[in-house]
Amino acid sequence: MNTPNPHTTGLALGGLLGFIHLLWALLVFAGFAQALMDFVFSMHMLTPVLTVGPFSIARAVVLIIMTFVVGYVVGWLFAKAWNMAAK
Repeated sequence: MNTPNPHTTGLALGGLLGFIHLLWALLVFAGFAQALMDFVFSMHMLTPVLTVGPFSIARAVVLIIMTFVVGYVVGWLFAKAWNMAAK
């Protein structure tokens, strides 16, 4: 059985989470984020109470970097735990 490489798994999960948050930042920049959020809330039969703030490039960069780092760490830990459990 192949065991996952912790570095590759971390890069994959970090890349996925970073990319999703890049898309969110682009939605905020384009002005579509509030409409999307309102739609998702309404599908769940919830009244939207949150509002999307103004776009900030600095906050967008920090968001993308932090989610990549957290995703990398979680992916790395998952692969390490998986490999230890497989032994």
